[in-house]
Amino acid sequence: MKKSTGIILLFLLTIGNISAQQEKGIVGIDNWLNNWTQFRPNQEYYGEPTQILTGNITEDTKLYKRYTYLLLGSVFVVNNATLTIEPGTVIIGDFKTNGSLTISKGAKIIADGLETDPIVFTSGKSVKRAGDWGGIMILGDGPTNKFGNGSIAAFHEQLESNNYINTNYGGENLEGDSGILRYVRIEYAGKRTKAAGYYNGLLLAGVGNKTQVSNVMVSFAAGDAFKVLGGELKLEQVISYKANGNDFKFSYGTQCELTNSLAIRSPYISSVEGSRSVQVMSYEEQGEVDMSKKGTNVTATNLTLLNDSEDLASDIKMGLVREGVYVGHNASLDMKKTVISGFNPAVIFENKIAINQENLEKIQFSEMYFNNCNGNIFVENNSNNDDLENWYGNSAFFNVYSKGPNGETFIDINNARRPDYRLKINKIIATNNDPDLIDD
Repeated sequence: MKKSTGIILLFLLTIGNISAQQEKGIVGIDNWLNNWTQFRPNQEYYGEPTQILTGNITEDTKLYKRYTYLLLGSVFVVNNATLTIEPGTVIIGDFKTNGSLTISKGAKIIADGLETDPIVFTSGKSVKRAGDWGGIMILGDGPTNKFGNGSIAAFHEQLESNNYINTNYGGENLEGDSGILRYVRIEYAGKRTKAAGYYNGLLLAGVGNKTQVSNVMVSFAAGDAFKVLGGELKLEQVISYKANGNDFKFSYGTQCELTNSLAIRSPYISSVEGSRSVQVMSYEEQGEVDMSKKGTNVTATNLTLLNDSEDLASDIKMGLVREGVYVGHNASLDMKKTVISGFNPAVIFENKIAINQENLEKIQFSEMYFNNCNGNIFVENNSNNDDLENWYGNSAFFNVYSKGPNGETFIDINNARRPDYRLKINKIIATNNDPDLIDD
């Protein structure tokens, strides 16, 4: 009887482990990347524009699938107007005029596509490249930790003086509603400007928690793919694919949940400064923020962060691979059930962060899967990470380590049309030991 009981317990433990393993990284009974995503957008041709969007949209307006639209210059939705976009609509950003779309405070965008008919913002060039056009900016009246309100005016060259008010963001409204972005693709955005550097694929500044952002794919952004400044919101099932800048950048006191989302980096197209999958900071310059206000706080659950190197050890030696996650001073991050695969190392803390109980409780990693990284968690410019390894390596956090090749770790990442970045069943060996992942 005891022997039978032992066998049953072993079976249950095995089943439990398999089930738990499948909870790491992006999850879903079906591959939620199917149908609406496009991992080869350079092979798509959307036709020539038939309608032009330019200047200010001051009243409720709807865009229709039967037309192809051209964003000419800086287009603003203002005066509490709502821009509604029909599923399947294509909007092309103009290269010469830095075509961009800004949803100003009080205005809304309802870009509610379908899984089988997504809305597409893209480049109109025959040979498409990162930074072919500006990007999308949504500005709300949610709080930030900055002194005064923020502004994105620097992105808009030759901006008319009456439009400066439409570039401001920030306020006190946590429940702001800037609309819906769902089943939307944003391709080849992030054009460079003289005053502000690169546009981002999608900038969310001071956006409130009634705004809905899910199933949004940003591909080949020259700047950051998703940049969140202040506000309070949730991002769900969003994808950053081969951005030059950071995949997900959070700053200025945002309170954000990021769930069931994917970032695929390529070391061969990152910016010269190097970029990360997740960057969590509370400021760019400490003097511009009120330290008595809330710092940035991000909860990240079920992410897959993958660096797609053909030869990881060689790419690291050439300086092409950076850390997967960077956490700055006075910022909080609670990351769980996340896969970090192929980075150098997995995580870095800014050197201003003292390693003590208070700070370590603000930066949590639990039920993680660190795979094939050149080290796990370090403080910036410090190779001695014994304290961090002892803390996060404690069995209470259920973190596991592996050195599996990408092809053996994920279900089907080599399928160019319909890749599947979910973890393979039974491929994770749960261990609390940190293996020697990168050979010298």
